[in-house]
Amino acid sequence: MLDVQRIEAATPAGRDRGVDALRAVAIAGVVLGHWLVSAWERNPHLVISSPLAYLPQLAPVSWVLQLLAVFFLVGGYAAARGVREPYRSWVAERLVRLAMPVVPLLLAWVAVGTLVSVLNGQPITSVYALAKSALGPLWFLGVFAALTALTPWLVKAGFTTVVVAVGVVAVVDLLRFGLGAPGVLGWVNLVAAWLVPYLLGILWARGDLRPRRHGPWLLAGGGAAALALVVWGGYPAPMVGVTGQSVSNLSPPSLAAVCFGLAQAGLALLLHEPLSRLMRRPRLWAPVVLANLSAMSIFLWHQTALALTVLAFDLYGRPDTPAWVLERLAWLPVVGLVLALMTWCRHRLDVGRRFW
Repeated sequence: MLDVQRIEAATPAGRDRGVDALRAVAIAGVVLGHWLVSAWERNPHLVISSPLAYLPQLAPVSWVLQLLAVFFLVGGYAAARGVREPYRSWVAERLVRLAMPVVPLLLAWVAVGTLVSVLNGQPITSVYALAKSALGPLWFLGVFAALTALTPWLVKAGFTTVVVAVGVVAVVDLLRFGLGAPGVLGWVNLVAAWLVPYLLGILWARGDLRPRRHGPWLLAGGGAAALALVVWGGYPAPMVGVTGQSVSNLSPPSLAAVCFGLAQAGLALLLHEPLSRLMRRPRLWAPVVLANLSAMSIFLWHQTALALTVLAFDLYGRPDTPAWVLERLAWLPVVGLVLALMTWCRHRLDVGRRFW
């Protein structure tokens, strides 16, 4: 049981509860989204699959649960509020904090891979399919670490840098989709695209980005641009990567994903004040605190919890029917319990106490 009153009493008076609530919502959306779209089927060995490859009508779900831009927005906000001199020691401390919790995850997958291959007789290709999905969230930490290292310079940037970053993504997309440039060029967008919400978070912390003034414009403009790019620009509807799809909005990020992120940032800005008021209620605030304290564990281990549950209960199959979706929904409480146990173990080991 959560000691609601003790958590409330321990919360500093100046704590921005609205930002913590936004981070908790982003965590919940990313985890639930991954659990719903990650699948494995035998062909004849295990291969990564997705219900979005067979049930395209589910694409709108990704518009609700793909909340990575909110992660970067609040990450930039927190970084700008906490950055201090000497910058080198601040950056080093943040990078160590991000890197240390990754070590147990990698060691665990060495052990899991060995057991699955040796004891369960799975070929290395099947182990790879499981591990690839489970370790997929590490790309986020890589990009976030790069932006963290750049924060001492980014805190001096302005709206012009945001426009330039969006322009870089647009040019890269034009080159690879319109002019036949090599697809590898798209990985330039990996930093440029996520720089946009991260820098918006910095501008928000500085007071240059005002929720009531800029939020509606970001929400309306970004949403309209993302919709137009999907309807008339040929971009795929899902805002996540889909197995077998030649063009992805996320791997690497596309202009549609950037516009979608602008809309998310606008909505987050508008929700910040109402969420701050709601978080004054201790019973609502306590779960948000718990989610933020466990954010790194949840983010790093949630796909491992899913992979181990699928492996233990032999939950393979082609995700091509509504029945598969209902079955996955029914299994989510079990996956949640596995993740809760992993999170408890992580805190017992006290590996990397804080996420941001």
